[in-house]
Amino acid sequence: MWLPRLFNLSMMMKWCLLFFLLLSITVSCAQKKESVYDRYLDYNLARFERRSAQAFEMGKDLLDSAGNLPANTRIAFYNSMAKLYEDNNQPDNAIFYDEKVVVAAPDYYVAQRALGYLYLETVNELQAKLDAAPENTPEYRTLQASYKAAALKALPHLEKAQACDPSAETLAIIRKLYTQIADAEALRTLNTRLANLGKNCLDILSDVP
Repeated sequence: MWLPRLFNLSMMMKWCLLFFLLLSITVSCAQKKESVYDRYLDYNLARFERRSAQAFEMGKDLLDSAGNLPANTRIAFYNSMAKLYEDNNQPDNAIFYDEKVVVAAPDYYVAQRALGYLYLETVNELQAKLDAAPENTPEYRTLQASYKAAALKALPHLEKAQACDPSAETLAIIRKLYTQIADAEALRTLNTRLANLGKNCLDILSDVP
């Protein structure tokens, strides 16, 4: 009978080892998440104390670990980093993180406006090239296509911003873009679209876990 008992004892020891291993991993992950959140709090404090350069460096160091932040905190962090990247003349990085924010929180019109105006910079660059290019040439037609694509990328974000926080400047830009790409139908239905987009608007992101 000693063999079955020895076997049972061996199995129990294996289960105990597995249990303690899983417990160790769980505690380690919890400590890691707590450490990342503490770093986020330090980063946030630096921002609120207007230590922008320091906050920017702290935020960049935190980006690789942002996946360990709670969902709400992570989105708020990406939003603030997008602003810091924009302030530091790095529009591509700002766009990257603004896009993450609007996917997670599409009703947050502050990020929608930021993204719309960042995309608008490309539209304006293409407009300048169009103005300088000879009409009715392959180059001009290529620029026209690129301009339309860039405009259509900016417009949904500008419309959401306009719907939630009306601005004469933004409205004028929207109308101008649709006129430039000759989309009369979009112009005709603009007011209806804005009314629908304005039904759900978010002006503050919570970072509470």
